[in-house]
Amino acid sequence: MNKTDLIAQMAQRSELTKKASQAALNSILTTITKRLSEGDQVPLSGFGTFALSYHPARTGRNPQTGEEIMIEGANKVQFKPAKALKSTLAE
Repeated sequence: MNKTDLIAQMAQRSELTKKASQAALNSILTTITKRLSEGDQVPLSGFGTFALSYHPARTGRNPQTGEEIMIEGANKVQFKPAKALKSTLAE
């Protein structure tokens, strides 16, 4: 499912138009992105929690030459599903 499909499903399941559904989805995604960039967790009750996880710099190898390279540290987004979501998917 891509973003267009998601917007169509949102419009079909609610009384919103596709344009209003797109605006709502964009607002949600923008808010989650902003909160994560500020270092906050974003818990969605019954769905899960989005959070940042820092991965420190490390040494790696170039597979073609075998030369050691430095891989920069980076923040990565992690998602931990809620118990309700896990149980729904297990059925």
